Amino acid sequence: MQNGNHKRLVIPGPVEVRPEVLEAQTQWMIGHRSKSFEELFARLQTKLRQAFVTESRVYISGSSGTGLWEGASRNCIRDGHKALHLVGGAFSERWAEVSKLNGKQVDVIEVPWGQGHTPEMVADALKKERYDAVCVVHNETSTGVTNPIKEIAAVVRQYEDTLVMVDTVSGVLGAELRADEWGLDIALTSSQKAFALPPGLAFASVSDRVLARAKEVTNRGYYFDFIEMEASLKKNNTPSTPPISLMFALDRQLDDVLAEGLDRRWARHLHMRDMTIAWAEQRGFGVFAPEGFRSPTVTCVDNRVKQIDVEGMAKFMGGKGFSMDKGYGQIKGKTFRIAHMGDMQPTELESILAGLDEFIGA
Repeated sequence: MQNGNHKRLVIPGPVEVRPEVLEAQTQWMIGHRSKSFEELFARLQTKLRQAFVTESRVYISGSSGTGLWEGASRNCIRDGHKALHLVGGAFSERWAEVSKLNGKQVDVIEVPWGQGHTPEMVADALKKERYDAVCVVHNETSTGVTNPIKEIAAVVRQYEDTLVMVDTVSGVLGAELRADEWGLDIALTSSQKAFALPPGLAFASVSDRVLARAKEVTNRGYYFDFIEMEASLKKNNTPSTPPISLMFALDRQLDDVLAEGLDRRWARHLHMRDMTIAWAEQRGFGVFAPEGFRSPTVTCVDNRVKQIDVEGMAKFMGGKGFSMDKGYGQIKGKTFRIAHMGDMQPTELESILAGLDEFIGA
């Protein structure tokens, strides 16, 4: 299966996918209205609830996480009501834009790229205005910032009519997330990050509060209508044709994730984060995210002082068989990102850092 020209992915999505997970996609096709599919869906539902640490439902969508941004905004923000978006990087900016493009009224709490949001910021905003939802990115992939979701959600849950909507696209299964315990109404993600699957699937844990809200919204759209998704889920199915091959891969991957155990998986990611931070600081770089907000899944290395040639770095590392990131958006080149998520092991990360040492002459 492996191509000799393949470069192992060290980019923050899509991440490297293990051969056995890729192989799972080659099972014989089944009909999506068959008993066999219902059994597959039921297995996945049980395992996904464990992954999100929820007793509620987890929707499966044949889309990227971007689609579930739209679904969350359309289903949960009523006409004439507002949403509060916490913005501090490329993807939190984009989710706010998605809400606006769907005709929703949006206020933002914006912080500079590389900074995180605090519960106090949210508390101050909620004292001044009523919101249908607070929308926050758990792990901002563009900057390597992890926001304190548990503490932010605790503030929001003091307001009975305000939903907590979380983008955990590069968070869940790499960074600790407990949907029920933390009171998250929506936690959405994509398959190609810490799930370590090919792109094409998105998942969202969804609370009963969300379904009650969705029933108050007339124009929920079609493809991401949570009421329709719920009706299908009760039959162990999806409203439209799902990517069945990817679901076979998901079934295999979740077995391995749950065998590793969430606590051990979270700890492995934290260990690789600390390895990467130590390397960056010892080599004269900085870390773009401040202490206390540093991501377990992707470290954004601050290159503004050392100013290595990131294009040259990527080419050099490509020669060693690694596909590297060169930074994102307005901080491309000023930073570069080292992804340490999914099924990456510390021994592989050591090889990556050793290659970077060779390039910078450390």
